[in-house]
Amino acid sequence: MTTGFGSISDLLKSAPTSSAGGPTKKVVLDTTKEKYDDKMKELASKEAERKAIELAESLSLPYIDLHAFPVGPETLMIVPEETAKEMKLVAFYRGSKEIKMGTVDPEAPGVKDFIKQLEEKTYILVSTHVISEESLGKVMHLYDTLPKIRKIVTGVEISEADLEKYKKELANFRDLQSKISGVSITDTVTMIIAGAVNVRSSDIHIEAEETDIKVRYRIDGILNDAAALPKEMWPKLISRVKILAGLKLNISDKPQDGRFAIILTASKIDVRVSVLPTAYGESIVIRLLMATTKGFDFESLGIRGKAYEQLKREIERPNGMIVTTGPTGSGKTTTLYSILTKLNTADTKIITIEDPVEYQLKGINQSQVDPSKGYTFAGGLRSIVRQDPDVVLVGEIRDLETAEVAIQAALTGHLVVSTIHTNSAAGTIPRFLSMGVKPFLLAPAMNAMVGQRLVRRICEQCKIEDPLTPEIMDRITKTLATLPADSGAKIDLNNLKFYKGQGCEACHKLAYKGRVGIYEVMTMDKEIEKMILGGQISEYDMQDIGIKNGMITMLQDGLLKAADGFTTPEEVFRVAE
Repeated sequence: MTTGFGSISDLLKSAPTSSAGGPTKKVVLDTTKEKYDDKMKELASKEAERKAIELAESLSLPYIDLHAFPVGPETLMIVPEETAKEMKLVAFYRGSKEIKMGTVDPEAPGVKDFIKQLEEKTYILVSTHVISEESLGKVMHLYDTLPKIRKIVTGVEISEADLEKYKKELANFRDLQSKISGVSITDTVTMIIAGAVNVRSSDIHIEAEETDIKVRYRIDGILNDAAALPKEMWPKLISRVKILAGLKLNISDKPQDGRFAIILTASKIDVRVSVLPTAYGESIVIRLLMATTKGFDFESLGIRGKAYEQLKREIERPNGMIVTTGPTGSGKTTTLYSILTKLNTADTKIITIEDPVEYQLKGINQSQVDPSKGYTFAGGLRSIVRQDPDVVLVGEIRDLETAEVAIQAALTGHLVVSTIHTNSAAGTIPRFLSMGVKPFLLAPAMNAMVGQRLVRRICEQCKIEDPLTPEIMDRITKTLATLPADSGAKIDLNNLKFYKGQGCEACHKLAYKGRVGIYEVMTMDKEIEKMILGGQISEYDMQDIGIKNGMITMLQDGLLKAADGFTTPEEVFRVAE
């Protein structure tokens, strides 16, 4: 190999040596090799800059060498370090009217979208310069000089002022379609979220379809079409959402999960984002979690009569297990949090392990599972028990290991509250047994099982009486005629009245506003314990025992609430039959 000052072999031949060929020769050789390495680095650097210049010329973009260019920390922080690594994109200059960005590849996925989003966010012109890998590396090293602050979810991208501005414009979520046209992509996403907050939506679904983009809100458990956007908006829309949630812009063939928060004056909205590849792009689900304990009132859950007295008695016991059951979105977490709120006193230590922590409860120690670090429900629960708590919440019992640890905790002086996926309270015991839980441990550990669903409330502003057809009325009377005699429920089957909503501005023309729970509560007794120890027990057997002991089923509880004017029979049959 040759260099600008000869070959390496020539250098070695010309190097002076001692008569013995000893230390002097070694020192000279080391020095010569260092010079050679330095020269090769210099040549490689020049080659990298030459390639960057050629790329800049081919794209008609300016080129800059950042080796001696000073970059301030405020400028550097315009692009988050992870984004800089992923896109090979850095900010090197910020003035009052211009931001200058350097990138190794201006055509790389996400670069143009990031720059466009930055312009819309800052209202400052952003210019793109081509830089070499060498320049990029030099600037990337500067990130190490920034203060290492733990990244906390903040609400800087969407402000409370933004939400309030659009909430006033969106009196009804159906107004979204007319308001959304002609605004920037940043304002589009903000308007979509503002509209969802305004109508109390729990989830926003944004779905790329063949011809357009569908935006839907889940309001009181039901999806409603909110808007349809032009298909050509999709690349910018998905990029904006990914930037907000801290997701990788250049990955579209794998699921991703992220989060951010919107900081409000009195509280904040935690926003969870899930992105899933589909045939025509990606499906986005944005979940809005209002970080407030408002509504976690045990007395206001909607559990009534004998069921309320039974559950109240069981949660006041010092040990044992209380399990809520039902499908996703049936209000199980709200029930558990309401129980914790009632038990949360100065002389009671409460610890939770959840996935994720959905709401912050004052005075309660809440932790979140992290499987990547080995912090699972079972492992976390073992550690929690060593903290000597009085009450433990386990977000969900999914497997035998978690079930066994929870049962052991319930048997050793702790009150354990948790959830499990079954269709009814009667299915709880069979589900535990099917996991492999030992019957002789399960029987003494279980205190109460709660089955539940959520039904929509009739809007009070537009409620009117609803005369039902004879067929529906006959179906209702037959269901309520089997109410257990000792259930405590009083109803006149010959004088039943039901109601419905007409749809008004207050309920956004949906006829419903808010939701209420319908429940069934089953407590452990000697007969159930005997059946568990026998090892043979089905959901039907459990249901029969519960009814014999005075349990009101979810369907009956729902129809009783419909007769009281809270909801409609149609809504009860939809969720509970």
